Amino acid sequence: MLRIYVDAATKGNPGPSGGGIVIVGDALHEQIHLPLGECSNHEAEFKVFIKALEFVIEKKLNDQTVLIHSDSKIVVQTIEKHHAKNPLFQPYLHTYQQLESHFPLLLVKWLPESQNKGADTLAKQALQKY
Repeated sequence: MLRIYVDAATKGNPGPSGGGIVIVGDALHEQIHLPLGECSNHEAEFKVFIKALEFVIEKKLNDQTVLIHSDSKIVVQTIEKHHAKNPLFQPYLHTYQQLESHFPLLLVKWLPESQNKGADTLAKQALQKY
């Protein structure tokens, strides 16, 4: 099983945003921080979530069960309900649904901010690139 932890940080809302991704698996521990451009905090959370899945597919690590953790209730609820009330989030949901088919089993789980410190630190490091 592959575990992925994602988080985003934004200066202002909207403003410059950064994302952090921690990927943990058998003999694997990746840490990634990346700029996400100008967006709202919620959009940044969706962007880093999508980027993490794209990275796993690109690195051909998607042949196993993947559990992705996010401390964003909006992201997790949107994925779980297969519905986005906010029209800005609908393209992210659509992209997720396309990416989901590349995994044998993809689980999404909310976790408290206090348990997502690694991804949070990386997201804040990405903000320093601005």
